[in-house]
Amino acid sequence: MLSARVRPWYPVVIVVVTVLALLLAAGARSAPGVFLLPMQDALGLSRGTLSVTASLGLLVFGLSAPLSGRWMDRFGPRRVASVGLLLLALSFALSTRMHGALGLHLTWGLLSGLGTGLVGSVLGATVATRWFVRRRGLVVGLFGAATSAGQLVFIPLLTRWAQTIGWAQATLIVAAAALALAPLVLALLRDRPEDLGLHPDGQAPAPGAQALRPDPGVMRRAVRHRDFWLLSVTFFACGFTSNGIIGTHFIAYCGDLGLGATFAAGTLALMGAFNFVGTLASGYLTDRTDPRALLAGYYVVRGLSLALLPLVPPGAAFTIFAVLFGLDYIATVPPTTALTADTFGRANVGTVYGWIFCAHQVGAALASWLGGVTRDALGSYAPAFLASAVLAVAAGALALRVTPPARRTAPTG
Repeated sequence: MLSARVRPWYPVVIVVVTVLALLLAAGARSAPGVFLLPMQDALGLSRGTLSVTASLGLLVFGLSAPLSGRWMDRFGPRRVASVGLLLLALSFALSTRMHGALGLHLTWGLLSGLGTGLVGSVLGATVATRWFVRRRGLVVGLFGAATSAGQLVFIPLLTRWAQTIGWAQATLIVAAAALALAPLVLALLRDRPEDLGLHPDGQAPAPGAQALRPDPGVMRRAVRHRDFWLLSVTFFACGFTSNGIIGTHFIAYCGDLGLGATFAAGTLALMGAFNFVGTLASGYLTDRTDPRALLAGYYVVRGLSLALLPLVPPGAAFTIFAVLFGLDYIATVPPTTALTADTFGRANVGTVYGWIFCAHQVGAALASWLGGVTRDALGSYAPAFLASAVLAVAAGALALRVTPPARRTAPTG
């Protein structure tokens, strides 16, 4: 048992361990895109076949979010995250032994999607809402920034490894890192502060206080609640307008304008850097203002950015777009998580947010597909960007219809 002097500081350990898990999960999730061409050259498989494998991983990543959330509420994030890291390690290690499409679909696609989904989809939201109240938004923002940083760190690192030691060896390094991190998570992460005789924010529990327990029937309550659908629809729009249309098609759009891949990648890197700043700032603001107003502002700014993108001249003006869009790329996560916790209870965030996150990924997948279809049919991305802008502004209006939360009060279980 930890000493009374150490226990109030244990939330810092919780944050550090969770950040490490999210960094690795985000890096692993970016690996299929980085290794696409090296795997094509090494295995002799078509780009279309390998793209199916990558798509399966993304799809399972999104669909596993409700499962991950349900398990975290039932068994605790400690066990679920540890199992997810072990599955990630197993999938990456096995994928290096596969040379055919079916084997890669099962390992590099389905199994890796499940592993990263168990770790990277709702872990941050669950841990933050269980361990923090006053600084919940800031911690959620930090976890979102960790996801962004994982991509920023791992994409150039994996690219370099693929060029020097090959994709298979690089994949084994990631597998070894996940295998090493799993026992650390199991040893140091705790499911709830009450396990250490604490309350959220490292405070000593009040006399007679009861530990929060998840509600087994929370989803029956959630699907009948207007706010669940409002949060799901707005997060659907978030995925559609971020990962879906920009994350998938921005580089191709730059190519249509005659801009080089180096310029496009540099613009995305700038977007990622401001995403890191924006997510942290969003977490700080979520603790201090109405999260509904924040969401409305983020979506409207995003919509205006997307509407202006086809109109600005190619080149240096894209820097302004990268800054504006980057600032609210993942900034929607802290206020969405806060509204979920305040409406359905901190102990139920894993389950409810898992389904809301699933809506986000469905939106991303739909935009990824429709963006390509629109470009092929009309010869331009402009209609897709404008449609995304309208959807973002509509999401901003819907965010204001969420029930105002009772701020600075202890939420129900």
